[in-house]
Amino acid sequence: MNAPSAAVARTLANDRFLRALRRQPVDRTPVWMMRQAGRYLPEYRASRAKAGGFMELCRNAELCCEVTMQPIDRYGLDAAILFSDILTIPDAMGLGLSFGEGEGPRFAHPVRSAADVARIGVPDPEGELRYVMDAVRTIRGALGDRLPLIGFSGSPWTLATYMVEGSGSKEFAKIKAMAYGEPELLDRLLATLVESVSQYLLAQIAAGADAVMVFDTWGGVLPPAAYRRHSLDPMARIVARLKAQAPDTPVVLFTKNGGQHLAQMADTGCDALGVDWTTDLATARAAVGGRVALQGNLDPTVLFAAPERIRSAVAAVLESYGAGPGHVFNLGHGILQHTPPEHAGVMIEAVRELSPAYHR
Repeated sequence: MNAPSAAVARTLANDRFLRALRRQPVDRTPVWMMRQAGRYLPEYRASRAKAGGFMELCRNAELCCEVTMQPIDRYGLDAAILFSDILTIPDAMGLGLSFGEGEGPRFAHPVRSAADVARIGVPDPEGELRYVMDAVRTIRGALGDRLPLIGFSGSPWTLATYMVEGSGSKEFAKIKAMAYGEPELLDRLLATLVESVSQYLLAQIAAGADAVMVFDTWGGVLPPAAYRRHSLDPMARIVARLKAQAPDTPVVLFTKNGGQHLAQMADTGCDALGVDWTTDLATARAAVGGRVALQGNLDPTVLFAAPERIRSAVAAVLESYGAGPGHVFNLGHGILQHTPPEHAGVMIEAVRELSPAYHR
């Protein structure tokens, strides 16, 4: 099926995030945090305990809404992000996803052969993935017209790494063996994932997401030519689909450890690029030449430092980007589990205090 793509036009009380993505003037740099609804917050841990487990939480629209709103209520951030997981799509493909206590995700039925690839289909966003769309609709209702809501998906390459490896990996030996030994087979798997991610994100937009982000967590493990074929090209096809069917919805791409690819990523037609802490924003800004906004890029471990050190690090990130529109302040990756919540608050307050000087 083709997922609905119509987005509802809405006027938001706080649209700094969307304006920044469109490189329009703002009064200060907007700020949100990747993984902002998560285990570092005691209120999140209480909600997860109430749900009985991580995927149980993801499948409960009311609890998804509850945890999505927790960092908004605590910090007054400039955007909310859907609480979900990047592995919802492969889970809906029937691969037997599970999360062991204290372990990462595992698939009972990894995808490693031509028969495995032929067997999987594109999940229906309003069928097998209806629980995600119900969560988007519930969160949108709770947010009202206060703030924008970010929808998201994993990138095709990142999803494929879990599907082929069968779990998280440090070496990525199985997926890389497929990339080098059977690249056409991997292309077929990625084509199914391009269609799946495109439909999934379009459905999130129709359900109430104001912007969408593609998390390419593992693109940075590939050498340049393989990155272009197996990570960047699939993302470019998704961007083209989204821009054709939902042209007014900003699209953010983020490849962890992808600083060397930023100029090529900007060529996809996306609106913004996430930048991790291994690339200075000044370097990133020069690489993309004003074609896209930039999001990032404080090292998450800075939030374990003393408050004055956090403020200095925030100041350095703002200075690195420099004056003018097109910057969304964020961490360079997700906030870490044991981060003191009050230290995240120090970062957010520092952005509010220090960033107006860059927008005069």
